[in-house]
Amino acid sequence: MTTTDIDDGLVVQGTGGGLREVVDRRHLLAMLVRKELRVRYRASVLGLGWSYVKPAVQFAVYFVGLGLVLRQTAIGDYAVYLFGGLVVVTTFSEAVGNATRSVVANGELVRKIFLPRELFPVASGCVAAVHLVPQLVVLVVGTLVAGWRPDAVGLLALAAGLLLVGVLALGLGLLLSALDVLYRDVENVVDLVLTVLVWTSPVLYPWQLVADLLGADSWLFTAYQLNPLTVAVELVHRGTWATASPGNLARTAPDLAARTVFAFAVAALLVLVGQRVFRRMSGRFAQEL
Repeated sequence: MTTTDIDDGLVVQGTGGGLREVVDRRHLLAMLVRKELRVRYRASVLGLGWSYVKPAVQFAVYFVGLGLVLRQTAIGDYAVYLFGGLVVVTTFSEAVGNATRSVVANGELVRKIFLPRELFPVASGCVAAVHLVPQLVVLVVGTLVAGWRPDAVGLLALAAGLLLVGVLALGLGLLLSALDVLYRDVENVVDLVLTVLVWTSPVLYPWQLVADLLGADSWLFTAYQLNPLTVAVELVHRGTWATASPGNLARTAPDLAARTVFAFAVAALLVLVGQRVFRRMSGRFAQEL
């Protein structure tokens, strides 16, 4: 046996098969998700019920402040519009924020045993998906009360919007969690960005206001429209708010189908880049932690 034969059989310690190995070891993923949920709601009276309380309180604050006090009447069915956007932004923020800290937070496991490191940011995304379910229940009930009549295109748009959030959060989670191991400032920067995230997409306001401010033909407005998170918010609006009242559909953003294709392409590219950076850096995780 030659030296080359030996070298070909070696695997760099701390690296694995990437996301494919996460799928193969989904039983470990399920264990990590259960662990995170147990830790989060330990000694809690409401437990998972907080998944309903937190978004409901956030929704109430924005609805009273913007919808009643500031008289936001430019948007029909404003409560449905607002909550649909909040579902997207809060889920994305939770997934990305927790994924960024996931490897550092599980430093003991990283140092002591080998398992696919990608499990940690993916598990954070799965926990956010668990918390998404009660928000969707509240959203569907609210839209039905407002007069929502689901249509095939709308349901497809709703599913596409939620899937886009998941793919986008996965790509950023992989990238940022790896960088956070080496540079702990990353999580602070992410917190700052997530704080203002709700204002970077048409969640609290109609997209027409941005067009009036920046100019409908300006490159800044084009960049705003091509933002994948903006596309995700508009897809959820198309799936819920757009058919709550007859006049809402005419106020949806144009060219949504083409921008959806572009947004998924960007999100998929982020997953590839995030996975590549994560795998290249994962061999140093145990040393850095």
